[in-house]
Amino acid sequence: QVQLVESGGGLVQPGGSLRLSCAASGINFRFYLMGWYRQAPGKQRELVAGITDNSNTNYVDSVKGRFTISRDNTKNTAYLQMNSLKPEDTAVYYCNARFFKYDYWGQGTQVTVSS
Repeated sequence: QVQLVESGGGLVQPGGSLRLSCAASGINFRFYLMGWYRQAPGKQRELVAGITDNSNTNYVDSVKGRFTISRDNTKNTAYLQMNSLKPEDTAVYYCNARFFKYDYWGQGTQVTVSS
């Protein structure tokens, strides 16, 4: 059974940092493209950052220079380090694992940036 379990969300003040983790099980993690998506209330889900099997990365323009995606294939875990957080980063963040026709999602973790 495939599971993606996100953790690390919470309430943080503007300018603060959070580190999200996505622990995967039931898949051959090292072959999967991993992505972090987010969905704010009333908005469509958007790709925030992605990392390939050989650790090439891409980011949405709004988070470039502030967020860093990484992976540890020995721990079957992907990470999203989020620095200089802004209120507009408030959303539910979802982990995604994709390999050809295989496409899996985590349950999401809430990130709230507010003073």
